[in-house]
Amino acid sequence: MVSQLLADAYADGRLDREEYDERADAASRAKTLGDLPPVVADLVPDLADRPGSELALATPDELRTRAVEEYHRSRRNALSGMLVPSLICVVIWVLTGFGGKGFDPSFFWPGFVILGTGVNLLRTVVNKQNMIEDERRKLEKKQRKALESPEASKAGSDQDS
Repeated sequence: MVSQLLADAYADGRLDREEYDERADAASRAKTLGDLPPVVADLVPDLADRPGSELALATPDELRTRAVEEYHRSRRNALSGMLVPSLICVVIWVLTGFGGKGFDPSFFWPGFVILGTGVNLLRTVVNKQNMIEDERRKLEKKQRKALESPEASKAGSDQDS
């Protein structure tokens, strides 16, 4: 797809031979999909206007940064998912522990809630690298879809029908 775009730009006169050779070489040396947008961004004028263009033009480092940010969001959600119900249960346990003789700390039942909700937090912390890599792969897949031409997207959806 990129080589065809470069060939079309060369045929249209938008690239001279030297620039075509440089870009074709850069495209062939690309290791990830994220290396390609800088090679062709100025040749696809509507790319910046299309939905998802910020993702389409993202570099591999930007994709990794987004994946790490998503992991941090997941970790915050797991922590709050543990703390909020655990604190509520501990407060209820303390309040119901007061009897005629003062506080009577009997069976600590909030421990079950803490253990149950702590499993998700532990899973999130232990699987950090896997979660980041999974998110990076999802972002790369979305990036590929964003880079597809509207005609290719339409043709693909017509074939699925």
